[in-house]
Formats: sequence, C-alpha cells, structure tokens
Amino acid sequence: MKVHHLNCGTMRPVGGRLVDGQGSVFRRAELVCHVLLVEAPDGLLLVDSGLGLDDLRDPRATLSARYRWTSLPVYDERETAVRQVEALGFAASDVRDIALTHLDVDHAGGLRDFPSARVHVLKEELDDRDNPRYSPAQWRHADFVPHEPTGETWFGFDGVRELRPDVLLVPLIGHTRGHTGVAVKTGDRWLLHAGDAYFFHGALRTPPHVPPVLARFERAVQTVAELRVANQHRLREVAGEVDVFSAHDAVELRRHRKVLA
Repeated sequence: MKVHHLNCGTMRPVGGRLVDGQGSVFRRAELVCHVLLVEAPDGLLLVDSGLGLDDLRDPRATLSARYRWTSLPVYDERETAVRQVEALGFAASDVRDIALTHLDVDHAGGLRDFPSARVHVLKEELDDRDNPRYSPAQWRHADFVPHEPTGETWFGFDGVRELRPDVLLVPLIGHTRGHTGVAVKTGDRWLLHAGDAYFFHGALRTPPHVPPVLARFERAVQTVAELRVANQHRLREVAGEVDVFSAHDAVELRRHRKVLA
C-alpha cells in the first residue's frame, strides 16, 4: 500500500521552543495535524482528518474560542485533507474509510468533507461524544463504526482490533477515554500513528523530554493520567521495532516525508 503523510492543519501558538523545542522563545511555535492517506486496493483510507473546510471558512461555528486563541491555526484550505486528496488526483468519494484516533476538533474536523466514508472509532470514544471538549457539528452526519477495545495483543498492546490485515486499531487510552492509535503495515514495517498519546518526539527518548509549555498542556487535557503514562512507556519500548509518530510534531512529519522523498 502507498502511504502519504499529510499536514491537515498548521498551528502557530506563541512560546517558540517552550512549545516545539525549536529556536527562540520569541518566535511562534509550529505544530501540525499529521494525517495519513493510505492508497488501498479497495479505496482510500484516512487516519485522522485534521481541520476541515467548514472549520476554516467559519471557525467560530466549530472551533472554540479557547482553541482558536491558544492554537492560532493557519486558515489555509489547501491544507485540508479533501484538497490534498484532490491534488493527488482523487475525489472525496474515493475515501471509503477514516480511522479516527479520537474526536478532538483538530482530528475530526475533516469528516464533513468525506460524507460517504465509514468512520472507525473506539466505542468508548463514541460513548463519550457528549463531552464538552468535542464539537458535534463536525461529525453529526458521520457514519460511525464503533469498535470494542477487545482483541489481540500486538507488540505488547492489548485489545487490538483489525480493520483489515494491514490496518489495526491499537487502544492508547489516556488522552481521551476512547483514544486509539492506528497501525498501518507498509512492506515489512509497521507505522503507528499514536494520535495524541504523546505530543513531542522527545517523549520517546530515555529519559523522555518534552518542552515545558507543551508538557503542561498535555497534562491539562489528559483524561486518564495513569493510562496515558503507561502507554507512553510502552511506546518508548516499541519505537525501535515500529515507526511511531504523534499527531502534532512537525519534526516527525518532516522525517517521514523525507523517508518517502
């Protein structure tokens, strides 16, 4: 399967290296919405959807004031998943499935741009959809396919569900109650989109390092602290065997794009 690494939503919060670990504290930081587009034999699969067209055209309708003021997203329609799918010569209707790590606004915003796609999500996440952190207008139309977090063991992770032999849902509970990673097999290697299970590439080092402002944010938005910490520990252990990356780290996105160049 051919895999494309897309940025479906740049964010430029203040704080520079206190947020993204790069350069001066006086510059605007760079965060991304790392989305996978998988060309499968039976149609396209997206892993997460980033921000969507409607989020950028009328942000106050779906993006909270807090999100807009703290994240400072770049309102560029060319970054939406649907525009990038079209730029590759496909149509929105070619996207048959979307595997969603969780329902936060910068992961689920693009769902409205692919109304015919099946949206795969853990049942616990869907059960918590009334959580005020979410924006139901982004996904009220969605054809959700809920998955129980029960299944096989994969690289030490339990409850792994198979969407297809080369695409797995890997429960990474902690950031939200139904947060999941999505593993995609390419050749003899697995990619693991870890969503918001961690936010900074330094979290996979031993000892881990996360810039202070980003670390504070990570703790502020967690739902189950002990599971988030335990899953990060396991991700560090498997990072040599599996190509692990998170949703918002620009360094990881550039690294994976370079590998494919």
